[in-house]
Amino acid sequence: MKRIKLTVAYDGTNYHGWQVQPNADTIEGELNKAISELTGEQIEVIGASRTDAGVHELGNVAVFDTESRIPGEKFSYALNQRLPEDIIIQKSEEVGKDFHPRYHECRKTYEYTILNRKFPLPEYRNTAHFDYGKLDIEAMKKACKAFIGEHDFAGFCSAGAQVKTTVRTIYSLEVECLELGGNNRLIKIRVNGNGFLYNMVRIIAGTLLEVGKGNIAPEQMEDIIKSTDRKEAGPTAPAKGLKLVEIRYV
Repeated sequence: MKRIKLTVAYDGTNYHGWQVQPNADTIEGELNKAISELTGEQIEVIGASRTDAGVHELGNVAVFDTESRIPGEKFSYALNQRLPEDIIIQKSEEVGKDFHPRYHECRKTYEYTILNRKFPLPEYRNTAHFDYGKLDIEAMKKACKAFIGEHDFAGFCSAGAQVKTTVRTIYSLEVECLELGGNNRLIKIRVNGNGFLYNMVRIIAGTLLEVGKGNIAPEQMEDIIKSTDRKEAGPTAPAKGLKLVEIRYV
C-alpha cells in the first residue's frame, strides 16, 4: 500500500464544491470515480481544502492510498485522460503514509478577483466578481495592514464552522490593481496564511470592498477584527471571484 499526493487545478463553475454530495457533481466525486476506474479499487481521496460551489483552484492537494503498481509520478498523466477538461492534475507523487493534507503544517495562498468597470466582460463572468462602483484602492491597501499577524478572526467566519479555535495567522495581504485601459480595472486581493475559517477570505474581500466604497474607514479595521463580531465586518463576497492559488507544506 502506498500513498499518492495529487496537486489539483479546476474551474469550479459546474460543480457543487469539493466535497461529495448526493445527486450533485463535485470535484471529489470526479476524482474518486476516475481513480477507482484506473486502479480497479474503491478509492476515496482526502482533500486539503473543501471549497464551496463556484470556487476555483490552481493548487488544491488530495491524497489516496492504493495497491496499484503505477508509479506515483505517472498518475497525473493517466488521470488527466479520464477527468473532465475542467479538472486537471498538475502533479502526482508518492508521499509517506503519515502525510495528511489537512493536518500537516502549511501555508495557503488565496486570490480574490474583482472586475471594476462600467459593464461586465463575458470572459470574466465565471472567474471574477463584477463591481461597477468607484473603488479607493489606496484605502483598501491601507486597511490590509490590520490583518497581518495572529488574530482571533471569529468576526470573519460564517456561521456553522466546526473548528477548535478561530485564531489564525495571516502572513501577507495585498491589493493589486491591473489597468485594462480606460476606466477598466482588474483588482486582485491576495492573502497568505496558516489556515482560513469558513468563508474567511470571501468576508475579507467583502470587507475590503466596503473600504474601497468608503463605507468603512481603513482606521476602523483593527477594531472590527478585535470585536470578533460577524456583524461588524463586511458582506461575504460571491464565490466565483475566489481561487486557491497554492498550498505549501512547511
